[in-house]
Amino acid sequence: MRNIFILLPTFLLAISCKSVSQTAALLPVPVDKKATKETIALYKNLFSLKEKGYMFGHQDALAYGVEWKYEEGRSDIKDVTGDYPAVYGWDLGRIEDKSDKDLDGVPFNRMREFMKQVYDRGGVNTVSWHVNNPLSGKDAWDNAPGTVASILPGGSQHEKYKSWMDNAAEFLLSLKGSDGKAIPILYRPYHEFTGDWFWWCKNTTTPEQFKELWKFTVTYFQSKGVHNLIYVYNTSNENVATEADFMAYYPGDEWVDMVSFDVYQGGEGEKREKFLKETKNIVGIMDKVAREHNKLCAIAETGYEAIPDAKWWTGTLAEAIGDYKISYVLVWRNHGWNEWMKPPRMHYYAPYKGQVSAKDFTDFYKKDNTLFQSDVTKEKLYR
Repeated sequence: MRNIFILLPTFLLAISCKSVSQTAALLPVPVDKKATKETIALYKNLFSLKEKGYMFGHQDALAYGVEWKYEEGRSDIKDVTGDYPAVYGWDLGRIEDKSDKDLDGVPFNRMREFMKQVYDRGGVNTVSWHVNNPLSGKDAWDNAPGTVASILPGGSQHEKYKSWMDNAAEFLLSLKGSDGKAIPILYRPYHEFTGDWFWWCKNTTTPEQFKELWKFTVTYFQSKGVHNLIYVYNTSNENVATEADFMAYYPGDEWVDMVSFDVYQGGEGEKREKFLKETKNIVGIMDKVAREHNKLCAIAETGYEAIPDAKWWTGTLAEAIGDYKISYVLVWRNHGWNEWMKPPRMHYYAPYKGQVSAKDFTDFYKKDNTLFQSDVTKEKLYR
């Protein structure tokens, strides 16, 4: 009996240590081991926040809207609801050329100020990069095969691509809040890779090449001292019907913080049904992946151009998301009239005051599980 009592505390201690170790392994921490204090806080707090609902986001929300540009304190979302979105999307396209404006015409100096405003009031910034094709010199939509191979270590365009990443790193490092701290960013590189329209898409590269590019991107930014990024893996709805499709290019848990996908509605009738079916399917897949891999998840881009459906927000988008606990959903930008599109047309994805879906959007805003700026400000996400 004496030996049993001597051994029992040791046995219990071993169990206790194992439990602590297992629990520690499940704690949400960014893949960047040198992530800033604020980045770590944001990441952990987003796990808690999704239990309350999902954040609503809008691309270029503060820069312009339908029939206005650069009006201080304005957004189309705020015009409709009296509140800002919780998530604000931006793009680094043309930073590779050291342009003073991004590919949608937003000056980088203004973008930096907008992102500071977002951080200061407790909102969340997310960034994509429609980076030009480094092999051809054309834009991101020049999807000739071989580009990814050319920028990997040893490739003909590797040094050029590193210089482009240096430009991006310089901008990312310049993002500071009024507190002087680096602004945490949800960074979504090589987005929509399951489509076939960008030079990094799956029709131009292999899973092994994509994974190598992803890992190079993470390690290179870290080598430049960029430690304020939360890395977001992003498919489109194209060519994603199963979990295997969704995960085919996944670089590994040690390289990804969040999983996401992009999907757009292309019309009414059958096209609406297609949107609902695909979105519900991929949200379910994504939710399973996120839970099994201890990651956040989001619909990183969505929308219905010009939103002709007066009940789209509560009748379609909310239905498509269902009860899944995603981190956020973001709709694309409110450009307004776009004469460059074929055919020329109104190009916007969030309602503006008087727009046909504005009243329904207000109902969407009032839902208990939709979160906007006033909701997330109270959460103090960076502490």
